[in-house]
Order: sequence, then C-alpha cells, then structure tokens
Amino acid sequence: MKQSPYFLRGRFWIESPTGTFLGQGRVVLLEHIRTYGSISAAARVMNMSYRQAWQLVNTMNSHSTAPLVESVTGGKGGGGAILTATGERAISLYYAVKQDFEQFLEQRSQQLDW
Repeated sequence: MKQSPYFLRGRFWIESPTGTFLGQGRVVLLEHIRTYGSISAAARVMNMSYRQAWQLVNTMNSHSTAPLVESVTGGKGGGGAILTATGERAISLYYAVKQDFEQFLEQRSQQLDW
C-alpha cells in the first residue's frame, strides 16, 4: 500500500465536570514546580506571570480529590512549593494517555489513503 501524504495530529486534555483539569501546559508547569520547588520560579521559566501560574495550580488542586501542589512555608530561604504524590500520578497518567493517543493517531493516519 502506498504511503499517504496525510496524517492526523491532535491535542487532548483531561476535564472535570467544572472545566479543564490537565493539559500539556499545566503538566509542564507541574514539572517545573517539581524541578524548581517554586511556583514563581516555574512561572518565570515558562514566561508566565506568577498570578497565572498560581491560578492554574489552584484550579488543578480544586478539581482534584487531593492537592497536586502544596505550599511550603519558608525559613531562611523563604517558602516554596512541592509536587505531591497525587501530582506525580497526574503527570504519569497524562503521559500514559498521551502515548496512547499518539499511537491511535499514527494507526489511523495509515488508513488515510485518498
């Protein structure tokens, strides 16, 4: 069979009954919070305002049965934020679904034979 010049591309996100829970940008934000230990540092790396990053974290936390990110009160070095076990599971779930989704798109792309 001849290879089709067409292919499928798509994006997905995970929603709760009240709106978006997780998408690519939110997962990257969570990963940066894990790396830098701070919402503000994660926001800077993503060229995002602290307010926007905080709102995204707050929305994810409120859509989840347990927080994905928790604040850490500061001592000498100030406060920060940590990714919880629930946050780690959310990242893993997102990437597992993403892999399945990309495999599906690849398989269906092979059927595009106009």
